[in-house]
Amino acid sequence: MPTNAIEVRGLEKVYGGGKRGMAKPALTGVDLDVPKGSVFGLLGPNGAGKSTLINILAGLVTKTAGQVKIWGFDQDVNPRQSRASIGVMPQELNLDPFFAPRAALEVQAGLYGVPKKDRRSDEILELVGLSDKAEAYARTLSGGMRRRLLLAKALVHHPHILVLDEPTAGVDIELRQMLWQNVRKLNEQGMTIILTTHYLEEAEEMCDEIAIINEGSVVARDSTAHLLSQMDRRTMVIEPEADPVALPEGEGLTVETRPGGQVAISYRSTKMSAEAVLEAVRASGMRIRDVRTEQADLEEVFLELTRSR
Repeated sequence: MPTNAIEVRGLEKVYGGGKRGMAKPALTGVDLDVPKGSVFGLLGPNGAGKSTLINILAGLVTKTAGQVKIWGFDQDVNPRQSRASIGVMPQELNLDPFFAPRAALEVQAGLYGVPKKDRRSDEILELVGLSDKAEAYARTLSGGMRRRLLLAKALVHHPHILVLDEPTAGVDIELRQMLWQNVRKLNEQGMTIILTTHYLEEAEEMCDEIAIINEGSVVARDSTAHLLSQMDRRTMVIEPEADPVALPEGEGLTVETRPGGQVAISYRSTKMSAEAVLEAVRASGMRIRDVRTEQADLEEVFLELTRSR
């Protein structure tokens, strides 16, 4: 069994470059390992190269250079086995409107060469909450139900790895909760999950590890907890006993007032201690009723790492 579900080395993709157009690099030497059994976040701004990377993993786009191994199978040496090891739930609702869910799963299983005795269409439909719609035409399904069907189609060939490309974009809270409940269940059963999302709080809650892509390169790859710990900016939020006459001052402090009379003091924990911040508060004459601290969230890390240099 491989240690990593996916191993990418020196991956490059260049679009165009013919006589009529300039070459456009989408990926520039990407190295990436996705541990087996993890929930792995793949983040980046629009145009960063996330979709190109996913499409190469899925076998839908041909790479320009580099090596891709999926579940230990080299794409160039064992293309069929590598493709069978991964399932992709795309962002686009690409469904045949005249197929019912059960028939759509049976066709998909047939395309992957799954023998009839090994197919579990009804089990998958129950997992995604579509058992009562098994014989309804896809065109009659709501948008949320169609997303559930996309997830079901990605599971028909028993993949080791499931890629979710913006799975909750534009869906309601109920469907989002259902999707994440299913994702957790599949992950607990040993499936490796790769998630792209624009909802950073979602990635912060769900992902064990995260890679951030910007301009075709991986600019960060670490555990979610360690990425957050790298941002040393802290905010101390003071609730004063009375309206302050003066605000705290000091080198390295950024002070702002918030609704309700709270005072937020930002500082870098590597440059200043919490005790020094409190001393500045006392020096301003402010009496403290309550105090709490805030740490950087994933959105701050993301913005810091993808900021144009």
